[in-house]
Amino acid sequence: MRERTMALAGVFQATELVRQAANHGTWSGYAASSCLGSLFKLEADTTEDIFGGISKMRLGTETMLAVLQGDNRYAETLAYAVGLLQIEKKFRRADKIQQEVGRHLETISRIGPDLAQQEREDLQAHDISVLYSNTISKLSPRIVVNGRPQYLKNERTVDWVRTLLLAGLRSAILWNQLGGGRFELMFGRKNLIREAESLLMN
Repeated sequence: MRERTMALAGVFQATELVRQAANHGTWSGYAASSCLGSLFKLEADTTEDIFGGISKMRLGTETMLAVLQGDNRYAETLAYAVGLLQIEKKFRRADKIQQEVGRHLETISRIGPDLAQQEREDLQAHDISVLYSNTISKLSPRIVVNGRPQYLKNERTVDWVRTLLLAGLRSAILWNQLGGGRFELMFGRKNLIREAESLLMN
């Protein structure tokens, strides 16, 4: 249950960061780095390892908890999360897209090992943005990100929005692999809330 809760928190961390970026042009750097890193950790032993530790998932866990408790301030974040959970089902059946995404992420993970962290991550985000446009954006339902035009026209912001959406999809896939599904979201809410509260105490 703990692993599933962390995977779902990963979805909400990514989508809350998308909301921040689209509406404010800024986003939490440590949380975004965790999302980006999760795309390159396909052989990790635990869900915690995928995200780099529980502390790196605080934003996602807090957001998920607020959503589960009915906080309407996160309606946009929730809409993006629901969209990713729907796309995940299509992605599972799209073998060619899966292969293309996996192959390119392996290459992107090797970008700029000697660069400063932000410069390296921005370069990786740019290539992931192109990858997202060529693959995931072709799956339905296509996620339409709402926000302020001045931010959605900024190339760096758009690169990170698409990168975060792909990271959210990766978490949605993990959620499914760990046994998460619509039934648990509908009827297991109390258990998810309890696990989220436990994670925030660490």
